[in-house]
Amino acid sequence: MGKLLFSFIFIGDIKKKMKDKNAVFSGTFDPITNGHMDIIKRGSKLFRTLIIAIPTESEKKTLFDFNLRVKMVKSAIEEHNLLNVKVEGFKGLIVDYLKERKINIILRGLRSTIDYEYEKQMSLLNKDLSKNKIETIFLISSPNTAHISSKRIKEIAKHSDPNPSLTPTLSTEMLKKS
Repeated sequence: MGKLLFSFIFIGDIKKKMKDKNAVFSGTFDPITNGHMDIIKRGSKLFRTLIIAIPTESEKKTLFDFNLRVKMVKSAIEEHNLLNVKVEGFKGLIVDYLKERKINIILRGLRSTIDYEYEKQMSLLNKDLSKNKIETIFLISSPNTAHISSKRIKEIAKHSDPNPSLTPTLSTEMLKKS
């Protein structure tokens, strides 16, 4: 009983402290999916402000240009009325962006162990580059969105109409036009 009570108080204290902090959820969002939105909606409840940071340049070959990706993310945020979520572009490394914004928390979503291995490496690298000033917080994807990925959604859209249950409204419309 004592351990359970202690765990409950400890988790409550962490959530209270996090609510006073800002965090960044970064990605190319090509396009933004309902899987991303699951993490964004849940993350917005944990932090004072959640910034969705989209790189202006990416090593990934993107289907949609930067401005359209920003527009799709902003539209999805508005669809869900997430008032404490902001969307910004950034150039360069995420650690430099966080340093400039005086934010030390990165939010990431995990769908599987494959995501975990990749994200763990990125987390450790960001921690190293920031001299231990950046922490990464992971949220496990909800079961109903864990199968969704931008890559798979683009593959589906290439061969048939995009499934509107997988993406926010504007993303679905833009996929139909692509």
